Amino acid sequence: MQLADMTWPAVDALDRNTPVVIPVAALEQHGHHLPVFTDSMLLGEVVRRAAPPLADKVLLVPLIWLGSSCHHLDFAGSLSAGPRIYLDLLNNLIDNWIGHGFRRIVFLNGHGGNIVPGRQVLHEARQRYRQRDDLLLLFATYWNVGGRGRQIPDMFQQKDMGHACEWETSMILRLTPHLVGPIDKLEDVDAGFAYEPAFQGWITKDRTVKGHIGMPRHATADKGEWLFSTFAKDVVAFFEKLA
Repeated sequence: MQLADMTWPAVDALDRNTPVVIPVAALEQHGHHLPVFTDSMLLGEVVRRAAPPLADKVLLVPLIWLGSSCHHLDFAGSLSAGPRIYLDLLNNLIDNWIGHGFRRIVFLNGHGGNIVPGRQVLHEARQRYRQRDDLLLLFATYWNVGGRGRQIPDMFQQKDMGHACEWETSMILRLTPHLVGPIDKLEDVDAGFAYEPAFQGWITKDRTVKGHIGMPRHATADKGEWLFSTFAKDVVAFFEKLA
């Protein structure tokens, strides 16, 4: 069900145990070769593919394109909510839906920078509603809902998501190839952190000059189709289990 297409009486008639799915993504730089709307475009396509099999099992909220992207603000065109503003935004959405009587609220994420604040939001909300034992509050990232045990085919050079990387570039090549710039001469940028397993405070320019992290020169549209198909199936399976 698409919230944007419904009247308020139709929403009011829903079972309050219906999972409310809130897609959250970003608008930020994606290197020299991908559009700034990449994260929102990719999550939007995953949701579009997942929606028909889910039919009346979940309520889909329109995608929220403004994300937590402060670490990209040294690159022109990147837009971000401030850290506390973003936490308040997602917290307010939870409050809205609980105020409407819904009990199962799931953020479906499409941007790595949203993960830490997304988890903080759930921590804050659970404290706020600590007397409620009927709520389920979740934050799930579309490329992780299939689990870490997923086998990545040998055709991929990367085994996990980066930024404007082989994976994202492949998916944009599949979705809107006319928006992809030259990739054959882009250098590989290590996706790791120097001080692991410690967590390092960082901004994007600490890790990359051009803005990408990973191996975009290996991207193909065929890889993009495999990724879209796999992620959409993972999302469907996750929400079918939840519903």
